[in-house]
Amino acid sequence: MTVNRLRRSNTLVIGPETCMKDLGREMNLIRPGKVITFGDMKIEAVEAYNTPKGSSTRKVHRKGRGVGYLLRMKGRTIYHMGDTDFVPEMKELGKIDVALVPIGGTFTMDIREAVKKVLAIQPEIVIPIHYLRSDPQRFKEKVEAKSNIRIVVLQIGESYQLR
Repeated sequence: MTVNRLRRSNTLVIGPETCMKDLGREMNLIRPGKVITFGDMKIEAVEAYNTPKGSSTRKVHRKGRGVGYLLRMKGRTIYHMGDTDFVPEMKELGKIDVALVPIGGTFTMDIREAVKKVLAIQPEIVIPIHYLRSDPQRFKEKVEAKSNIRIVVLQIGESYQLR
């Protein structure tokens, strides 16, 4: 399991109840609205789910079961959206510096919906995730044609350093 491969003695593992089976006792349970402090970072769980009108083709993520994460530290906010469609709660999150946005279209929103979401929340930087067979370069072109938002497409194993 990837978590076990990455885990160190000081690693904090958090997740919603649906992850308990795989991560067990060593996981800190988190639900939408809950905040955990870890060093100088605050981690807030936010809603992540599929909507009836959302573009995901497999509606397996129900409200209240999955989460996205707002990571706040040193005056910056990183938003990992999780497995989700564009949900109303996203409009209330405030300033986002970096957003990790799912674009796959199967269990999450597709590129068309992800472009609308990104334009609505206006993060400075977006990293597309969960893209399965979707083309992250196409997503990048569509967002950058309509905004000054910077899209960073990472390859598997590649990292991004926030400055």
